[in-house]
Amino acid sequence: MSESPSTDASQRFDVILIGAGIMSATLGALLKELQPDWEIGLFEKLDSAGQESSDPWNNAGTGHTAYCELNYTPRGADGSISTAKAAGIAEQFHVSRQLWSHWVDEGTLGSPRTFINALPHVSFVWGDKNSQYLRDRYEAMKAEPLFSHIEHTEDLDEIGKWAPLLTGGRDPQQKVAASQFSDGTDVDFGAITRQLVGQLESQGVDLRYSSEVTNINRGTDGRWELKVKNKAGGQKYTASARFVFVGAGGGALSLLQASGIDEIKGFGGFPVSGQFLRATDSAVAEQHHAKVYGLASVGAPPMSVPHLDTRFVEGRRSLMFGPFAGFSTNFLKSGSYFDLPSSVRPHNLLPMMQVGAANTSLVTYLVKEVTKSHKKKVGALQDFYPEAVGDQWELITAGQRVQVMKKNEKGKGVLQFGTELVTGSGGSIAGLLGASPGASTAPSIMLKLLERCFPSQLEGWRPKLEQMVPSYGRLLNEDPKLLEEVVASTSRTLQLDD
Repeated sequence: MSESPSTDASQRFDVILIGAGIMSATLGALLKELQPDWEIGLFEKLDSAGQESSDPWNNAGTGHTAYCELNYTPRGADGSISTAKAAGIAEQFHVSRQLWSHWVDEGTLGSPRTFINALPHVSFVWGDKNSQYLRDRYEAMKAEPLFSHIEHTEDLDEIGKWAPLLTGGRDPQQKVAASQFSDGTDVDFGAITRQLVGQLESQGVDLRYSSEVTNINRGTDGRWELKVKNKAGGQKYTASARFVFVGAGGGALSLLQASGIDEIKGFGGFPVSGQFLRATDSAVAEQHHAKVYGLASVGAPPMSVPHLDTRFVEGRRSLMFGPFAGFSTNFLKSGSYFDLPSSVRPHNLLPMMQVGAANTSLVTYLVKEVTKSHKKKVGALQDFYPEAVGDQWELITAGQRVQVMKKNEKGKGVLQFGTELVTGSGGSIAGLLGASPGASTAPSIMLKLLERCFPSQLEGWRPKLEQMVPSYGRLLNEDPKLLEEVVASTSRTLQLDD
C-alpha cells in the first residue's frame, strides 16, 4: 500500500516555486528582496539546480541581445526590415544586465567573471541576396539608439579580423557580408541559477531537491495544494501556498493542466531537441572569440539558426557549432517519452492537429535533421569554418525545447516560437511555457509576473524595483541619455569594459 500524503504546518508557504531553473531562481530572488517576511518553498525533482534548460550546455542562446540573431529582424512584404522584435528583446536584456549588476553590488551574485563575459556578436552571410539583406538590416538597425553602434563590412580581410575562422580557406571570390556589435556577451545561466538558489537557501527558503510535484489542486480555503513525491526516499506529502509559480520548463504544461485553470485550455507543446558540435581541440577554440549567427535553413524553426559560438563555462573557454534539430517526445531532457501524448487534452487536440497540418515543412526539416550524418553536420560547420576538421569536433546533446502551440485570435491553432507567461485569472498561479529567448530575458518576464500577480503590492514595491532596475517602466530606445548611463553603469559593475 502506498504511503498516504501528509500535511502539517511546516508544509504551508506563502509562495511555492516549482523547478530550480533560471526563472524560479530569478523570481525567488526578487520576492525575497521585495518581501523578505514571506515563506518560500522551492521544489526541484532533480538533485541540484539548473540542470535542464538553464545549464550552459543545454541552453542554445547565451546572452541574447538581438544583436546577431537574424530571425529577429525579418524583411517585410514591402521590402523593409523590421527591428521591432529585436528592440524589444534588447530592452529586456538591458533589464537583465541592470538586475544582475544590482545583485553583484548586493553580494547576491558573485564575481561577474563566474557568469558573464564580454564577447562580440557577429552576423555572417554569403551570397548576393543574403548580403543585400544584411546591408539593409544594418541601415535599419543603426537608426535605432539601441543598435547605433553596429559595424558592417563586406571586406573579407576585415571579417577575418573579427572572426578568423570564418575566412581561412574561404574562396576570395565568394560574396560575403558581416555585421558586428563589439559589446556583446556570453552568459552562463547555470552559474547564475546556482548562485541565486544558493543565496535563497542561505536566506531561509525551504529548498527541496529530489522532490517531484505530481499534482496541483485548488483547496477549499483558496490555497493551492501540491502533491509532492520525494524521489530519493519515496515519501509522499502535501504542501500548500497562496501563490504558485510553475517554472518547470517542459514540465510546466502538464502541471498547469492539472491545476484546472481556464487560461491553459487550448495550449499544447511541440518538443524539439537539439545537438551541437563542440571543439575538442583547445587550439581551435582559442582562435575564435565571438558569437557568430547565420541564416536558418528553409523550413527550420528560429531556434535552429546556425551559430559558431565561443562559450565560457566554469572558467574554461570552449567553441561549439549548431544546433542540429532533432525530435523526441520528451518535454524535458530527464523526462519521459510519454510527455507529448500525455499532454493531449480535448481542448488542445484540434489546435495541435491544425499546427501539424500547417507546418509540414517543419516536419520535413526535422526528419532531415534526425537522419543527418556526422559528415553532413561537419559540412554545415564548414560553411562557417571552411578549414574545420571533423575529428576535432564531438557531438553533444542539448536540452529539450517545448514550443508553444496555442489558439490565435481566430481560434485556430498556431505554433509560437517564443515564451508565454500564463497566469490564472485570480493571479494566484502562473507558469512559463516556450523557449527562446527565455533565460536571457528572465528578469523582464518575472517583473511582468509581479505586475500581473501582485498588483496590490506593486506600488509599495516600486521604489525598490526602480533601485534594482533604474530603467524600470521606461524604454531605453526612447531615452538615449538613460541608455548611455545604463550601459556605462552595468558594463562597469559586470566588468565588461576591462
